[in-house]
Amino acid sequence: MLHVDLDQFIAAVEILRHPELAGLPVVVGGAGDPTQRGVVATASYAAREYGVHSGLPLRTALKRCPEAVFLPADNPAYEQASASVQQVLRSFDVVVEVLGWDEAFLGTDTDDPESLARRVQAAVLAETALHCSVGIGDNTLRAKLATEFAKPAGVYRLAADNWDAVMSDRPTRALWGIGAKTAHKLADLGYLFVRDLAAADPDALANQFGPATGPWLVQLARGLGRRTITGEPWVPRSRSREATFQQDLTEWDDVRSEVGALARRVCEDVASDGRPGARVAVKVRFAPFFTSTHSARLASPTVDPAVVEAAALDVLERFEHGRPVRLVGVRLEFAAS
Repeated sequence: MLHVDLDQFIAAVEILRHPELAGLPVVVGGAGDPTQRGVVATASYAAREYGVHSGLPLRTALKRCPEAVFLPADNPAYEQASASVQQVLRSFDVVVEVLGWDEAFLGTDTDDPESLARRVQAAVLAETALHCSVGIGDNTLRAKLATEFAKPAGVYRLAADNWDAVMSDRPTRALWGIGAKTAHKLADLGYLFVRDLAAADPDALANQFGPATGPWLVQLARGLGRRTITGEPWVPRSRSREATFQQDLTEWDDVRSEVGALARRVCEDVASDGRPGARVAVKVRFAPFFTSTHSARLASPTVDPAVVEAAALDVLERFEHGRPVRLVGVRLEFAAS
């Protein structure tokens, strides 16, 4: 299995459009104005050297890297570039499983995956002028993690024979699927490193994290993952809209009004998809920067704006009132086909 990951994808697309920015710290996000509220969508490698990364507030990014070039996000341009890369990948005799704009798994039967990886890199670069890194593994987990060691524009293999040597002494946060909160909870339980988690009793973790998640965490640490690639076309699992406010909303009625409007816009977005929504989620970011999300399943799959709006407003009532709000978002998750 190969995991193809486009290097600094969004920033790379922008640099292709603006060649004079090559080598400079480039930050893409929001409206491209770091004096306004918004978050970083991506940062070039030059900007990352200053501690700028995805999800960072634009104002913080400006403080860390005052000389950075800030650009607004242009999703249609990124979608077009992504489609071009996917076309290149499908020109090879492989099964392609697209994970998103900038990454995909390739499944193949070959004795020389490194050679295939380099041919893929060369073809993507020749056709799109974009660089990619390729991770090679004997399952999806190892291939995905191998890409991190391949960056930028390299090739790396991570399999059963070198898993312990490469991963054992790394923190659990290094595993694909373990976020900061889970890593912190694992550390509190004494599982600081991958080797600690790999040696854990799955039943003990089940008591702490649940009957499915607990054993799954142990499997991650042991390098166990999916060994099949699905060649079905990638389709979004949800649609969402967000709004960031330059001035905090302090009246709950204003928050409700914004959430209602976003819910209706999401329904407009999915109207042409032909897929009804089954669950609605609401995200609220309180000042200064605390984010929380709640969701609820709809009574029946629908794209009726009135039903989705009413459900979103019901979910909103689960949040604490009276705190200043700087961002709200609404996500409609599609029903399983």
